[in-house]
Amino acid sequence: MFYSFMRGLVRGLVAIINGNTHYQGRENLPQGAYILVGPHRSWFDPLLYALAGSPMQFSFMAKEELFKNPILRTILTKANAFPVNRQHPGPSAIKTPVKFLRSGQLSLIMFPSGTRHSQELKGGATVIAKMAGVPLVPTVYQGPLTFGRLFSRRRITVRFGKPIYVDRKLKLDEAGQKSIETQMLTAFDDLDKKIDPNFHYVDPAEKKHAN
Repeated sequence: MFYSFMRGLVRGLVAIINGNTHYQGRENLPQGAYILVGPHRSWFDPLLYALAGSPMQFSFMAKEELFKNPILRTILTKANAFPVNRQHPGPSAIKTPVKFLRSGQLSLIMFPSGTRHSQELKGGATVIAKMAGVPLVPTVYQGPLTFGRLFSRRRITVRFGKPIYVDRKLKLDEAGQKSIETQMLTAFDDLDKKIDPNFHYVDPAEKKHAN
């Protein structure tokens, strides 16, 4: 109930603030639970991923510091978020999303690079997908990268690619992880080019620092 209410609220706010959202490749979304994976380009792209993937509901990883505030903790918990220590992620960082995914009621939004300011992929998404027996769905966001620019009504596009299935027999050693990472990176590049052949992501933080 709370999740549906918040999703409707966010959808309305995005329509008022921007009103130029486009969701492509929805036919690639599988039946049942899955993990949306994509490059993390803005603080609000997970919200847009969740809107684009509706009516499926999603769970999220959030840094544990956000859960120290009791009001915010209640909101995050009701929105299917769960805390993760980014510096020292414990077993719950894997077990909690696997439990959600196995239930079939919730999918997961996850950024393999971890933060907006890193392009290096980490292996958590692959481990979770294999343990839960669900596919990875590559996803990209193109559009405004700061809150202020949302008001420019510049086009927002979220595009989904074809699912990547992790073989249960795949060994998650360096070679195994690398094979899945390569598939994800290739998919991200392909999706970006399909939206805009000339697209090139520039981290706003780096751009600001350069100026």
